[in-house]
Amino acid sequence: MKTTLMALVSAAALVSAAPALAEDAKLGILLGFTGPLESLSPAMALGAELAVAEVNESGQFMDGGTVTAVRGDDTCIDAGAATTAAERLVTSDGVNGIMGAMCSGVTGAVLQNVAIPNGVVMISPSATSPALTAVEDDGLFFRTAPSDARQGVIIAEILAEKGVGSAALTFTNNDYGKGLADSIAAAAGEAGIDITINAPHEDGKGDYSAEVAALAAAGGEILIVAGYLDQGGRGIIQASLDSGAFDTFFLPDGMVGEALVEAIGSDLDGSYGVLPGSDSEGSQIFAQLAEEAGNETGVYAPEAYDAAALMLLAMAKSGSTDPAVYKDVIMDIANAPGEPILPGELGKALEIIAGGGEVDYVGASDVELINGGESGGSFREIAIEDGAIETVQYR
Repeated sequence: MKTTLMALVSAAALVSAAPALAEDAKLGILLGFTGPLESLSPAMALGAELAVAEVNESGQFMDGGTVTAVRGDDTCIDAGAATTAAERLVTSDGVNGIMGAMCSGVTGAVLQNVAIPNGVVMISPSATSPALTAVEDDGLFFRTAPSDARQGVIIAEILAEKGVGSAALTFTNNDYGKGLADSIAAAAGEAGIDITINAPHEDGKGDYSAEVAALAAAGGEILIVAGYLDQGGRGIIQASLDSGAFDTFFLPDGMVGEALVEAIGSDLDGSYGVLPGSDSEGSQIFAQLAEEAGNETGVYAPEAYDAAALMLLAMAKSGSTDPAVYKDVIMDIANAPGEPILPGELGKALEIIAGGGEVDYVGASDVELINGGESGGSFREIAIEDGAIETVQYR
């Protein structure tokens, strides 16, 4: 009996002295690589993959484990295609979480049809519909971009400061467009700005002259285009310019990108807009890191970096790649107290976590999650001058 007891004690000592096994992870990157925002997706994907590379280079993830990024195309607007892509990521590729989806409608579809049934965490860098706030998500859904409920208020503030008394409004006919348009209209009304018309438009059309004629008939000092820069939003602007209906446009987040400026040219000068953005130290560091990696920094690329980083740090803190486990610490990682973590410091964060310390992930977009997983967010006001997007200020 004594010999047996000694053997058991020795075996237990060996087990406790053995190093923990490294644990690998797969991160799905689900964005609209085709569709009405396809020009924005490459920079966003590279932003998320920059965080993955940084974690891997640190050697500090899950006792030396590595992270593999797997891309999927959500098309931005096709719920069926987005669901199929997400199902592949979860079932065939075996991802432990999804950085995405991109646009609000497909994000809701993936959340309801794939993420919740399979218990998979999603952190979207760009789905901004206010409707997503109310979704019963089992604690699986987060976003690093602020809700359009906030964007509508910011837009009304900018218009009021510029002395705009009336505006026509058109929106892409989906969850994102309608949610944003409703938010703009409500905030504009409170600011005393007359929204002369609030009309949807469909993407994928070759001719928007009828839509523009209706907008022009309603009148307005400016046309607010809550659409997509690679699709109907661009078509509305071009048709407005061609007919002389409007020559100044307000551009919400889905309309801000180099592709629009390149397509329209100098006729866009004098227009202005807004998109999520920060002038924080983290945003400047991210821009430098992206440049050093040969990446372009575009709209929502900082938020994509942050979404990936939050997920990976949460895995490390919880000690598990199981979404059912690490979902519960994402809010802790994103908020104080703890050592502030900026881009380029993911290895430092992992080291602190491994030592039992606390981190407050600030990241590239000045992350602060509220309301169970939403970004409080700040916004970058822009103007189009001499064929270029210029920053006016941050709000």
